[in-house]
Amino acid sequence: MTLRKHFFKTLSLVIAIAFFSNANVFGQEQKYYPDPDTLVQKKLEQWQDLKFGLLMHWGPYSQQSIVESWSICPEDVGWATGARLKNGGEDYFKYLQNYQDLKKTFNPAKFNPGEWAKAAKDAGMKYVIFTTKHHDGFCMFDSKYTDYKITDKDCPFSTDPRSNVTKEIFDAFRKDNFWIGAYFSKPDWHSDYYWWKQFPPLDRNVNYSIAKHPEQWQKFVDYTHNQINELMTDYGKIDILWLDGGWVRKKTDEEIKQEFFQNQKDGLSEFNSQSQDINMPMLAKEARAKQPGLIVVDRAVPGPQQNYLTPEQHIPDTGLPYPWETCMTMGNSWSYVKGDIYKPTDELIKKLVDIVSKGGNYLLNIGPGPDGEWDPIAYSRLKEIGVWIKQNGEAIYGTRMYKVFGEGDNIRYTQTKDGKTKFIFLMQFPDNNIVLKDITLGKKSKLQMIGSKNKLKWKQTNDGIEISVPENLESLSNHVWVIKVNE
Repeated sequence: MTLRKHFFKTLSLVIAIAFFSNANVFGQEQKYYPDPDTLVQKKLEQWQDLKFGLLMHWGPYSQQSIVESWSICPEDVGWATGARLKNGGEDYFKYLQNYQDLKKTFNPAKFNPGEWAKAAKDAGMKYVIFTTKHHDGFCMFDSKYTDYKITDKDCPFSTDPRSNVTKEIFDAFRKDNFWIGAYFSKPDWHSDYYWWKQFPPLDRNVNYSIAKHPEQWQKFVDYTHNQINELMTDYGKIDILWLDGGWVRKKTDEEIKQEFFQNQKDGLSEFNSQSQDINMPMLAKEARAKQPGLIVVDRAVPGPQQNYLTPEQHIPDTGLPYPWETCMTMGNSWSYVKGDIYKPTDELIKKLVDIVSKGGNYLLNIGPGPDGEWDPIAYSRLKEIGVWIKQNGEAIYGTRMYKVFGEGDNIRYTQTKDGKTKFIFLMQFPDNNIVLKDITLGKKSKLQMIGSKNKLKWKQTNDGIEISVPENLESLSNHVWVIKVNE
């Protein structure tokens, strides 16, 4: 086996282990570092009331129905190499050039962010996170620090008055009273300050020794701060700065030492064990000077700049005692894939209920296509979610976790922040009376199925609270039924 093959095989195994380990950790309680800024604390409390948000991954890669950015990352993992091979990219550097040239054909003429905002609002979404820049470094905003952007003259959409799509999206959603969030990738695989052209890229990390070339790394730090400063200055009120690429972070000397020796043992690049410090405390301070109270989400990096945690494609097993949000795709892919399979409405609503019952928010991703449109199925799913949430939204918005999140697979709870009103979610309509062991009711508690004016009969038994649910109430929903409990 050649050294290169050994490198990629080992790296693939390490990544796979790390992925599944992280997925398992998401279901467990992690250490949380509260931000001392009282404005941030207040804003986080308000954010926890919103419950349901929209995430959008979009860029020139949508033209080829491939995974966002990762096909140019030289790591031997299926979801990266698969896209290269699909598009004839056996020669990595040829593929990289073809990928970067997608900028020259990107022309989303049907782009209409007002239509997206309306559909998201009708579905009950309250905030939006948009990918201003993913790992490939392509800017969906008009940055003056790079020409690898949608507004550059070599991109055909640059002549369109809507070419600064980040501004257009933020303005359209803000007009419909959405909170605005800017996704921004900390690594930048197009920047010469990160993947220095003096060396070939080896993996997702910076491809040179920061200790040997501190001036090159400082250029990257400045570049990152400057671009985020643009977003915080020129795009109106920003509520959330959502940073991705958690391997770009400060590491302790002990971490570096341990990782270095492990990488030596595994035959991996020494650059994996570097401290890729972009001075997050200063970055957050600078951003909040422009946007007071800004929520900063430094994903997967424990510390005060991770204001809330973001389990990805995963719902924790239990409630978590700090602000958190599950980010999840509506289809199978984060980015647009022609013919993608979208989750059914019933599943999406039940995931929303499960997440909210555990104290979290649900950030649902839709990837716009190369023409600037969503798949019609995405609009259909949002419309159907909206029908349910218009009836049952009081059990979702502004609520908090009850003393337990639910019972078994089919019962979930929430309560108002003052605890005076509880909500019981039935994931399936019961064939008989339901018996609940973990909810406490007072003698004067009144129960009513949302959507019906009739009171439900209930009684305390040795087995718990027994509630009679008439068969005729099944017609109130096709997905999840909600019982409101007033004391």
